Amino acid sequence: MPTLLSIGHGYSARALAPLLLARGWRVIGTTRSAEKAEMLRSEGVEPLVWEGGPLPLDQATHLLSSVAPGQEGDPVLAAQHSEIAASRHLEWIGYLSTVGVYGDHAGGWVDEATPLTPSTKRGQARVEAEAAWGALAAAHDLPLHIFRLAGIYGPGRGPFEKVRQGKARRIIKEGQVFSRIHVEDIAQVLLASIDRPDPGAVYNVCDDDPAPPQDVIAYAAELLNLPLPPEVPFEEADLSPMARSFYAESKRVRNDKIKHDLGVTLRYPDYRAGLRALLDQAG
Repeated sequence: MPTLLSIGHGYSARALAPLLLARGWRVIGTTRSAEKAEMLRSEGVEPLVWEGGPLPLDQATHLLSSVAPGQEGDPVLAAQHSEIAASRHLEWIGYLSTVGVYGDHAGGWVDEATPLTPSTKRGQARVEAEAAWGALAAAHDLPLHIFRLAGIYGPGRGPFEKVRQGKARRIIKEGQVFSRIHVEDIAQVLLASIDRPDPGAVYNVCDDDPAPPQDVIAYAAELLNLPLPPEVPFEEADLSPMARSFYAESKRVRNDKIKHDLGVTLRYPDYRAGLRALLDQAG
């Protein structure tokens, strides 16, 4: 039976799992909490509370890591480097990274061949993690695929709640744009890659329409028939350090490769289509 071992089975992996389960796959998902384990079990996933010990790699045909690097590097490789190196039976390995590896391009376009020049500590940690996974794969002939994800939204993750509560603000920073991706489109990209393995491939996973963040908030308010949230200059915005760091980089990310190489047609090619669908699904 084809079996996915999903390490750090979070938001994106949870969108992939039902697509595989519908094909008769077995999905093993790790989590760090017993409470989340019960949630995964209810979704048809075999939960494994993992704190860095042995993993059932011998039972897996496919491996996906969604675990972010920490101060000490990639925690999955730190705990399981030798075991993964010895897993020559794996047919596909996926590593979820971020478009933050490209750094700031002042709103310019980037693609998979753009040099990696991150301007944040998080981005640099991702570059190092990608390199570590790449070195492992090269040394042991493992079928690694890297997916650089744009800003993720989807069910439970969107601007509607803040707009409804009157907490949303349109933060204005001249020239700022972000690329985004609906979680269902992440899932279909991963599935397409599983169906068409290309070891060593790197894919940007984003939609067709990089856009200023204030436009997304404004469109959400329009869909809800609520007043336009107020504008706040970036310099005056009350943002967390992490949120502020996102505004340190502005770029437009190309997604031609997922279309041409994997044959993906995005369900939500821009934030307008994605937000309309989220509102419709919510009833």
